[in-house]
Amino acid sequence: MNRMLDTVVRRLVQTGSLEVVDSAGNTRTYGDGTGNLIRLRFTRKSAERNVMIYPGLKFGEEFMNGGFVFDRGSVYDFLELVFSNLKDTYPTKLMEYGAKVRYATRRLRQANNQRRARRNVAHHYDLDGRLYSLFLDKDLQYSCAYFEEGETNLEVAQLAKKRHLASKLALQPGQKVLDIGSGWGGLGLYLAERCGVEVTGVTLSEEQFETSNRRAKERGLSDRVRFLLQDYRTLEGPFDRIVSVGMFEHVGVGHFREYFNTCRDLMKPDGVMLLHSIGRFEGPGDTNSWIQKYIFPGGYIPAISETVPAIELADLKITDVEVLRLHYAKTLRVWRERFMAHREQAKQIYDERFCRMWEYYLAGSETSFRYWDLMNFQIQITRDQNVLPLTRNYMFEAEERLRAEDERAVARGALKLAGE
Repeated sequence: MNRMLDTVVRRLVQTGSLEVVDSAGNTRTYGDGTGNLIRLRFTRKSAERNVMIYPGLKFGEEFMNGGFVFDRGSVYDFLELVFSNLKDTYPTKLMEYGAKVRYATRRLRQANNQRRARRNVAHHYDLDGRLYSLFLDKDLQYSCAYFEEGETNLEVAQLAKKRHLASKLALQPGQKVLDIGSGWGGLGLYLAERCGVEVTGVTLSEEQFETSNRRAKERGLSDRVRFLLQDYRTLEGPFDRIVSVGMFEHVGVGHFREYFNTCRDLMKPDGVMLLHSIGRFEGPGDTNSWIQKYIFPGGYIPAISETVPAIELADLKITDVEVLRLHYAKTLRVWRERFMAHREQAKQIYDERFCRMWEYYLAGSETSFRYWDLMNFQIQITRDQNVLPLTRNYMFEAEERLRAEDERAVARGALKLAGE
């Protein structure tokens, strides 16, 4: 076996049970023997070398391409083992140096002008729509759900997420709301139905654009909800409220000030904005190279510490911050389990390599939220600190009102949840 690989794995895996079989059939054992055994077997020698030289990219690539397989356990089990053992230091100086180089050059990979932004969005969100229906909830919410105390049902948690967001916007009937990165339209439709507002949603995905407008028409909301295939930077306001969920991760660190300057210009003087984004606990970093290449080109998960200065420099005021810690780990677990349950259907849409890619994406994402440094944050923003009540009671009251309306809608059959 590659000596360097053996040294790094032995140093890293202190607890758990791992067997690594090299391409020549030699087996090495790692860990303290606790837990379920995971057996990783290399199918070619080049894969051993690749995952050692550039693990951030090559481990995922070799899994996709069959450079190694799991005879016992799964790629999720392996990543869970690695992340639960991983400390704050890099396994090798070479990896640490590589991370510093990537950090220093990150703005180049995140230069998301309007043309590149559209291309990057198409890479991920314009996949065959049947794929997302295999693992998302019925409303096609492709962002972190909100699991209230004891809740495990994804459909219920995604509905709770929409309530939670709406409660922080302090909405009044007739207000004009902008949804930046409106996805398949679920949030915009919810706000229009429950809160009586007019919604403009913008997306760069043609699949999302077509689906969301069709849904608005089917629900008789086309007069109050419209979805545009348009870059947020080209919009004209003003809007009473702005909400952005799961889109800020596609902005890029070099465009943070442009993003918030644009939001300020689109917001009325007494407007309110709510930003919901994945974030980092450990401060500024860079996007994993495999994720950057195969899943979210141009994407970057921001730290709150680098988001706040951009908000302040745009002459905006932060009026509330909330961190959602393990909600996305729970969301991703359900997505991964559903995807794996429908893996053969996904294979019929694409192929085996694609299925391996998405298995790795979902497994790596979940373990990162569960064991590493990722979370979600929600930041409420205004131009004028006087436009909202002094205490957060209005949020709780609005959330309870919406909960009652949701329960009535379920009771009369106007709102369907999973299994009903």
